[in-house]
Amino acid sequence: MTDLKTWDVENDQFWQTTGKQVANRNLWISIPSLLCGFAVWLYWGIISVQMLNLGFPIPKAELFTLTAIAGLTGATLRIPSSFFIRIAGGRNTIFFTTALLMIPAIGTGFALQSIDTPLWVFQLLAFLSGIGGGNFASSMSNISFFFPKRQQGLALGLNAGLGNAGVTTMQILVPLVMTFGVFGGEPMILENTSGTLIGKIPAGSETWIHNAGFVWLLLLIPLALAGWFGMNNIRTEAVSPNIGSPAGAFGKISGMLAVGFLTAAAGLYIILPQPVGLGAPDWAKWPVIGGILLGTVLLLKLIPGEIKPNLQRQFRIFSNKHTWIMSVIYTMTFGSFIGFSAGFALAIKVVFGYQHVMVDGALTHDIVNPDGPSALMYAWMGPFIGALIRPVGGWIADKVGGALVTGIVAIVMIASSLGVAYYLKLAYSSATPQEFFIPFLLLFLVLFAATGIGNGSTFRTIAMVFDKEQAGPALGWTSAVAAYGAFVIPQVFGEQIKAATPEMALYGFALFYAGCLVLNWWYYLGPKAEFRNP
Repeated sequence: MTDLKTWDVENDQFWQTTGKQVANRNLWISIPSLLCGFAVWLYWGIISVQMLNLGFPIPKAELFTLTAIAGLTGATLRIPSSFFIRIAGGRNTIFFTTALLMIPAIGTGFALQSIDTPLWVFQLLAFLSGIGGGNFASSMSNISFFFPKRQQGLALGLNAGLGNAGVTTMQILVPLVMTFGVFGGEPMILENTSGTLIGKIPAGSETWIHNAGFVWLLLLIPLALAGWFGMNNIRTEAVSPNIGSPAGAFGKISGMLAVGFLTAAAGLYIILPQPVGLGAPDWAKWPVIGGILLGTVLLLKLIPGEIKPNLQRQFRIFSNKHTWIMSVIYTMTFGSFIGFSAGFALAIKVVFGYQHVMVDGALTHDIVNPDGPSALMYAWMGPFIGALIRPVGGWIADKVGGALVTGIVAIVMIASSLGVAYYLKLAYSSATPQEFFIPFLLLFLVLFAATGIGNGSTFRTIAMVFDKEQAGPALGWTSAVAAYGAFVIPQVFGEQIKAATPEMALYGFALFYAGCLVLNWWYYLGPKAEFRNP
């Protein structure tokens, strides 16, 4: 059952008699495995807020580098992960990469048991959490091979959308499990007010923050077993013809992940502030990210043995201009979704959790706002909507065309970004910023919903533009480029908050969305479109 030697889902008879059942079984094991990947990747956004509330002796600026480290590493690991399926097989890949998530989850649980754990330990664990971000590329590539093109919008939308729900699951589950000692250990005492989905938690309350790591083992262990015993490798020429033994497949995956870790570490060292890194100027992140992308691809090409010719065949996607066009467009949708998911809680806390008042002729932002909203109460809403609606975007795109849906989404994202910018500006100059929180929240939720629908529609376009062999690697590569949003967007927010102009971040995003609208029209929708979609 583990290896499928015949696989022809475009043949309707094969699909109805054999393919459909097998494909759905693989999909429904893939979805929760990907959900856990997203949760472990991005749980530092919640953990770092709670570390701040507990008074961990780590400067605020350095504490929030944890989210950036996990974000950039996860995006980089998507590059090698894009090519795992042909080299190692789908079943082998999903089992092994899901099992690897146990390492940062266990490490995080132990590290959070002491307030004296040094910063470098948390940074190392955030670095390893990037494995969860990389899993998206291999998971999406794998599922694309199981379904016929006419159903890929919905199938990929379900895998990605419910997988993306790992962000929301984490944002709800982590604050909840920190309120009781389910895994034992000594509690810590809150110095500042915290919160959960159902309300605020006052200072002085007991908190078991280490549960934020241990809780994921309850899902990861059974999911790894389900992947091993319930999923399949497709051994056809177009998918995974020569994967070798499982042990050999795990070795190849490990070696390729090591390349991604190496380039991510080099990039982080240049970008992150001292004493963590060199502290390069803010503008340096753009050429550094480009260097990481290029360096990772070049190093992968140097891997000796059977991996090299296999990768060269998959690297044909880089000579196709639509790989680069779709990378930009998908950055608009998924890059925004994952970046806003990573930075939403912090944006709420920094903008609405403090009063912005004039002191000695200067506007200050350090006075705690007792009436401010709890970031942990609201941060889950945007990612929840964006993830839940993604399969709907794929389903609509299957019916009316991916490019049309993407174009409408771009217009909505431009308008909602400008609206969020307007209320951010008002809130960040007010002594009572909570007055502007409701319109800010509602417009941000619209923005999240648009990213979710666009995530589904762009993947539908990719399935139509690329042939069967190239579609999987193309899906993985575009998701890798877009995932840098998890690093860039919190960084840009941080830069503009430091400059006291948070609205400028949203103005910049709106300008980028306008460019994507033009690209989508020119190549896939307008009168000179190269692929009519529709």
